[in-house]
Amino acid sequence: MNIKAKSIDFKLNEYLSKGLELLKKDFGNFLVAYLFCMIMSIIPFCGFLAMGNFYRYCRKVNKGEPASIGEIFNFDDFVPYFVIQLIIFAAVFAIYIPMAFVIPFAAIVGGDDPSPAFMIFFVPYVFMIAVAILIIALIGFYIPGLISLKKIYDLKTLWKMSRIMTKNNLLSIFLFAIVVGFLSQLGILLCGIGILITMPYFYTTHYFAFEDAIQQIEYDEIKEIGIKNEF
Repeated sequence: MNIKAKSIDFKLNEYLSKGLELLKKDFGNFLVAYLFCMIMSIIPFCGFLAMGNFYRYCRKVNKGEPASIGEIFNFDDFVPYFVIQLIIFAAVFAIYIPMAFVIPFAAIVGGDDPSPAFMIFFVPYVFMIAVAILIIALIGFYIPGLISLKKIYDLKTLWKMSRIMTKNNLLSIFLFAIVVGFLSQLGILLCGIGILITMPYFYTTHYFAFEDAIQQIEYDEIKEIGIKNEF
């Protein structure tokens, strides 16, 4: 189905509660699946792929379909995730290019102590980089879900759809990222090994955020088709 993107009704509390419910439904397998994700991430350029495979595993478990933990090692979506990671690396490299010239120049001019002029440039520059990366990450929030759950691979289409879907939701997505990030890292605060218990929660909550967004789009598309057929 050729779905059309729209601004999503972001249900933060629902994603948090459903993510926990799904995790409790089959915690043992989710824990093993997360461990497989960690192993998969050791392979160069396969971290995002493992994450996408985990979302598909979540969908099957949620829908009561046969699900195999070994699907985490599925490489069907390697190319789109690989291209995305290359773009990310290229963007980060481009952002830091000016620093490759500024830092040596400051070292020559100011010696061991950074000059005030350098700090005036450096602090706002780093701040702007952080803000730019945050905004891009928020706007591209739905890209992993669209790849893994909808099999959309065109990068231009992915970015355009995610940009539309996150419209008016950037603050909610930002709060979601903070809350889920904090909860998923509780394992480190309470007990280092506990992260193996809390980190799968990060993935299950994101799965429901992606699944709900896709269902909202598909529902409107089906409804629109039904109205056209009536006429």
